[in-house]
Amino acid sequence: MEESQRIRDLVRAVAARVPLDGAVLLSRESAQTVSAVLDELPRGLADDIVAHLPPALRENAELTNTTELEIPGTVAELMEPALGLLPEQATVQDAIEYLRNSDNARQITYLYAVDGDERLTGLVVIRDLLLASPDQPLSEIMLPSPFALTEQMDAGDAITAAVHRHYPVYPVVDGDGRLRGVVRGWRLFERQAIEITAQTGQMVGVDKDERVYTGFWEAFRMRHPWLQINLVTAFAAAFVVGLFEDTITRIVALAAFLPVLAGQSGNTGSQALAITLRGLTLGDMKDQPIARVLRKEALLGALNGLLVGLVAGAAMWLYAAQTGAAGAPMLALTILIAMVGACTSSGIFGVLVPITLRRFGADPATASSIFLTTFTDIVGMGLMLMLATTLVSA
Repeated sequence: MEESQRIRDLVRAVAARVPLDGAVLLSRESAQTVSAVLDELPRGLADDIVAHLPPALRENAELTNTTELEIPGTVAELMEPALGLLPEQATVQDAIEYLRNSDNARQITYLYAVDGDERLTGLVVIRDLLLASPDQPLSEIMLPSPFALTEQMDAGDAITAAVHRHYPVYPVVDGDGRLRGVVRGWRLFERQAIEITAQTGQMVGVDKDERVYTGFWEAFRMRHPWLQINLVTAFAAAFVVGLFEDTITRIVALAAFLPVLAGQSGNTGSQALAITLRGLTLGDMKDQPIARVLRKEALLGALNGLLVGLVAGAAMWLYAAQTGAAGAPMLALTILIAMVGACTSSGIFGVLVPITLRRFGADPATASSIFLTTFTDIVGMGLMLMLATTLVSA
């Protein structure tokens, strides 16, 4: 009986801490105790704590929770039991006595006032207890109808709803308004940080669940399929270049500037892609018409393309003159126009690729960089070679 109570106390203590601190607390315990505590915690929190445990303890503990980090899908997966529930008719003195007699008083940030059906009716800040009269009911000092999350709310939507509030703890209710638990603010923003950092890898085909301790073959299984897809898309860009083989043979200077064009347009598209993914993650895209975002990124791409195109065009003119290539001015104009067109289209693709993936129910970050690179290479290289064929060869 004492051991069961100790496990419950550890669960509450760990749940109130960030994963690293929770792991430090559990590192002093036996593998059996660690297993018992983790089995009582929300799945997402348990996964985070496991990642910070000492290797020996992580291997010896019989963990039913996976050691791979998962990004929770709903608020329910981030939730922990609510403490500090009191009837709204309870007095301030009753609330103070409750806190004095509670074994978990240090883990209570707010008191939650509920009605007879345990529906959340108000929130009481501990400071307000000190300023109120002992015989005042909680209904007179509570914040009525407090902001609350729902169990089935998507975790990303919960972050968007909470991003401007910065509360330390958020109550969670069911469809009938009954208090089901709480989510600590650091859990929401930790989840947001994990998702944003995962986007960098997902853009190039690295699974969001892969970590530095992921096994070799598991990492291979996650990464390799996207490399095969990248190979197929690269063939598409190579096919476009192959259509203008005669032009490249006659104007060898073009070959030296193909990587320059691809690099500049790719970077422009990656900038637009990063901003779009950030907007989707933070919910900013809900308030912005897609047409406005497309127009902005297209204009940014055109302006950036014009400025870098002037420099690249001058470099092409100088290079062509030094190598004795014919039509140096037209080659410079070709590079300038192609750079503007490629950077404009890459800015548009940087917005359209993640939005299109999301429309089809796919993760907007998943290998988006692969598709973006393909589109920008086909358009950019195809445009430059077509212009060279038309302008220089004429």
